[in-house]
Amino acid sequence: MNLILFDDPTIRTHLLPLAFTRPVAGMRVGILTIAEKWETRLKTKATYATEDYLSKKFSIKTSSANLWVNGALCPDENLIAAIAQLKTGDALLKNSKILAAHTEEDKLPEIAKGKRIEYPNEITIIDRLWKIFQQNGNQIRSDFKLITANRQTNPIQDPHTRTYKPENIFIEEGVTLHAALLNAENGPIYLGKNSQVQEGAIVRGPFSLGEGAIINMGGKMRADTTVGPFCKIGGEVSNSVLFGNSNKAHDGFLGNSVLGEWCNLGADTNTSNLKNTYQNVKVWSYTKNELEDIGSSNCGLLMGDHSKSGIGTLFNTGTVVGISCNIFGSGFMPKHVPSFSWGGTNDFKKYELPKALDTAERVMGRRNLLLSETDREILTHIAKQAR
Repeated sequence: MNLILFDDPTIRTHLLPLAFTRPVAGMRVGILTIAEKWETRLKTKATYATEDYLSKKFSIKTSSANLWVNGALCPDENLIAAIAQLKTGDALLKNSKILAAHTEEDKLPEIAKGKRIEYPNEITIIDRLWKIFQQNGNQIRSDFKLITANRQTNPIQDPHTRTYKPENIFIEEGVTLHAALLNAENGPIYLGKNSQVQEGAIVRGPFSLGEGAIINMGGKMRADTTVGPFCKIGGEVSNSVLFGNSNKAHDGFLGNSVLGEWCNLGADTNTSNLKNTYQNVKVWSYTKNELEDIGSSNCGLLMGDHSKSGIGTLFNTGTVVGISCNIFGSGFMPKHVPSFSWGGTNDFKKYELPKALDTAERVMGRRNLLLSETDREILTHIAKQAR
């Protein structure tokens, strides 16, 4: 079966700015991205039906037997079982939204030629930005069970590291632990390959540390947090998700937040995740072009790829920052910072594309990676949209 993860256009717009630079299934929630969850469960490689300007990097492959799956949908055992029963032409739906379809066609049909089957169970669908951190704890638990099944954790060699409920802790090959405190009483802790937990760090599960990622000395990691591959994290972090290759290496608070890739928060950057009035938070909607009530009182910073903040930056409750922004200065930043913005508070100007590309190239070069021509084209397209 050929697995294709497709972007639902209405969902994709709700997931901007993070969906500017990746398909919807590229969102990380839990230990894995949504795409990785499906690939692991179905034991196959996925391709993507996404926006044209992303398709060079995230290509699609079709065959005579295609399984189309909504890229915002997180799999579970019941879903996998229901999808396995689909015959050619059948579609699985929930409240009229296509969850999956089995077709011979090279495009997803609007109406299935076979049965339209209403899925009876609850689903986890990441159709809003804030659902990434809201669902993160449950998805860490699900992914932990999936990727550690029938496997043996590596032992903790450091005599000064203290653990609570060690049976809920899984340590991959090459992990470095020094005088850390790992508390997995309320949820699992996953430490990815070659990751580091430095002296004095405190970690509460559910928590995931990706491959090559580092918790700096004295870092305080609260529950329901994912630090993606090759990130550096420090200070105090609560119920937040860093997709990968992003840094919050210094003191400061990050709560109920999502950072894309190649982001950097300067020393003592702080986010507010709760209003003084305890009212529901409103965040910028790319669909409505206005602030939208999220139905919850907790939301911090939602930041797109390649964006940075200077030292001492203050982000208000429910701030949305676009792609390739350079933010600095005193006082609380505005609730929405459009892509390719340079400045702070009420004094922003356009971040010129050549300078933004040069910065991205330098940042990636520090990790011996190149900014590919395809990535340049994607960022150029986004910059034109931002204007």
